[in-house]
Amino acid sequence: MSLRLLLPPEGVADLLATWPDQPRVYERGRTQVDEAMSLDYFNELVDTGCAPPDEIAVIKAGPSNRTAFLTNGRTDAAKLSRLRDQGHSIRFGNMQRWLPAFQRISQGLQRETGYSNYMHAFLTPGGGQGLLHHWDQQMAVIVQVAGAKTWQLWKPPVDSPMREWAESFRVWREDFIPTWEAAGPDLTVELTAGQTLLLPRGWVHNPHALNHRDPSLHLTFAIRERTPLWLAEQLLAEAIEHPEFRRVVPPAELELPVLADRLSETRRALEAFLATLDVTAAAIRVRKAAVTGLEFST
Repeated sequence: MSLRLLLPPEGVADLLATWPDQPRVYERGRTQVDEAMSLDYFNELVDTGCAPPDEIAVIKAGPSNRTAFLTNGRTDAAKLSRLRDQGHSIRFGNMQRWLPAFQRISQGLQRETGYSNYMHAFLTPGGGQGLLHHWDQQMAVIVQVAGAKTWQLWKPPVDSPMREWAESFRVWREDFIPTWEAAGPDLTVELTAGQTLLLPRGWVHNPHALNHRDPSLHLTFAIRERTPLWLAEQLLAEAIEHPEFRRVVPPAELELPVLADRLSETRRALEAFLATLDVTAAAIRVRKAAVTGLEFST
């Protein structure tokens, strides 16, 4: 069971039974995850330049840089190592795409939760910081592998953010950070090796190793929650089999006021389609989509 690699039994039970909306810290101990991406292995990937360039970012108390470590479009190990030694955080992204061990964990997580997911690893030198304050739009399971990291947390400023709705970069205001800093964090977590932090979507976080001497390595397992909107999209997917939903809408019908009439007709057609939908058969199809469907954007 992949979740048991990230959480102790009580953490797995909490996640599956209640899907917490408050941060929680668990004592995980060491699992196969710690071996799959150890500090030594991460540094080996840096020093050999073997990580795929499209999945690398370097960050130093600000936005990520996706080109500073490249030479002729390829990962330059000397540049990447130098950036690490100069205090930049290094992020390896989407490990489920290029490391077999994490692909297997990803598939297991999706079978267990019905949620697609992706996995990043962050190395932050002691005394350093990568990303600044932001929030994410999915549950994050933060697995501390080496060293320690301080997580300053603030309650969600928006309700249930999703992709393309209230992502932090879409609604960002320049006064956010000064306001949060003036108020102080609602919660501060000192996450140490062997611990796991459940970080629900929407919680503002400012992670750093400014007060720690040793490098910090943590893995973020981002679990994309399903929503009623996702269920609605799945129900509507079969509408394409009906000719009335495939007909061309001429440009003239996309003009007001005739567009309102076309929308009303479409709504009535959708209501008729949904009224006759075999929900039991749809449930089988939607379950398959939940445990197998991949989302490639991060």
